[in-house]
Amino acid sequence: MSEYMDFFARLGQQTSERKREFLELGRIAGRFPAAGTAHHGEISIWCSNDYLGMGQHPDVLAAMKNAVDECGAGSGGSRNIGGTNHYHVALEAELAALHGKEDAVLFTSGYSANEGALSVLAGRIDDCAVFSDQLNHASIIDGLRHSGAQKFIYRHNDCAHLEKLLSGVDPQRPKLVVTESVHSMRGDIAPLAEIADIAKRYGAVTFVDEVHAVGMYGPEGAGIAAREGLAPAFTVVMGTLAKGFGMTGGYVAGPTVLMDAVRAFARSFIFTTALPPAVAAGALAAVRHLRGSQLERERLTANATLMHGLLRDRGIPILSDQTHIVSVLVGEDRLCKEMSALLLERHGAYVQAINAPSVPTGEEILRVAPSAVHEAADVRWFVDALDGIWTELGASREDAPVAAS
Repeated sequence: MSEYMDFFARLGQQTSERKREFLELGRIAGRFPAAGTAHHGEISIWCSNDYLGMGQHPDVLAAMKNAVDECGAGSGGSRNIGGTNHYHVALEAELAALHGKEDAVLFTSGYSANEGALSVLAGRIDDCAVFSDQLNHASIIDGLRHSGAQKFIYRHNDCAHLEKLLSGVDPQRPKLVVTESVHSMRGDIAPLAEIADIAKRYGAVTFVDEVHAVGMYGPEGAGIAAREGLAPAFTVVMGTLAKGFGMTGGYVAGPTVLMDAVRAFARSFIFTTALPPAVAAGALAAVRHLRGSQLERERLTANATLMHGLLRDRGIPILSDQTHIVSVLVGEDRLCKEMSALLLERHGAYVQAINAPSVPTGEEILRVAPSAVHEAADVRWFVDALDGIWTELGASREDAPVAAS
């Protein structure tokens, strides 16, 4: 028994430094961004990834209810063994069409999509060299690690550094460049035109993670690359159904030959149960709605722009004003947690403190996400609440560098 106690003690000691507590929310159908809690009553959510409120949209809810009545609850198996439903097939076709690609592959999460696709695309090609942004998501890091390919990490959004690394590799080697379009913590946008141009000059395949952009930017919600007219320049696009589309799941879209390889070899695709048909049906309804509606994108942009301006006016530092992700730079772990707690306790406003390992130590943020379903008055109210707590706690109002729009 003593050896077990030692095992537990060692792991417990490590965990104590990073222990996380979770606020239990009772989402209220049709009332997002309001939610119920056991200890704080009804609150207003300011950090949800359901950026457009599609998780509560009537079309989505109706599609899910109909699919449950039609198909039951679970999918019944993995995609390879009895788990492929017509909703999966229709959703993959819709996502391929959204991005103007030949084919798409649906995964159970965005994490598994990145991990599975990149482990195959980088790992099945002999001597592949991969060039990845320094701040790429953990799922990208894990996918590339599992691929076994040689990795070259370029400084965040630094195209000169990317080109320097590419130029140092044998021109005959297969090469893959991987970036996020919208960085999930900073909210800034990658220089996609420059990345695409450099990749083309060095003969590299390109992979763009549009997780925080699909549904919210570009024609029909196809993302930043599409907004910039660059969609054809990126070989593979990866996206999620869990943010702008309000559901769960992830996907990659690209040439059929690459998608067939992902289906054949990606362990996170092969060895897992398929998404329930109702989830696929809800996601399909969300994608179709957002392909035909600009209203949600316009409201999201208006609310984010308003919040950026109000925070700037108060001297509260933000990391970027390029997107709907409003990263308020606090820069100290204890202070960040205290701000989050006071916003919840005094104002019923929930925004999660983000600390290591999600961001580097000393770069702690309140990652605020005004949604399309907040009102302008809500945004002003939230900034007033944050401003009062900022003053009370003596947080710095020194300007943070704001990325140019």
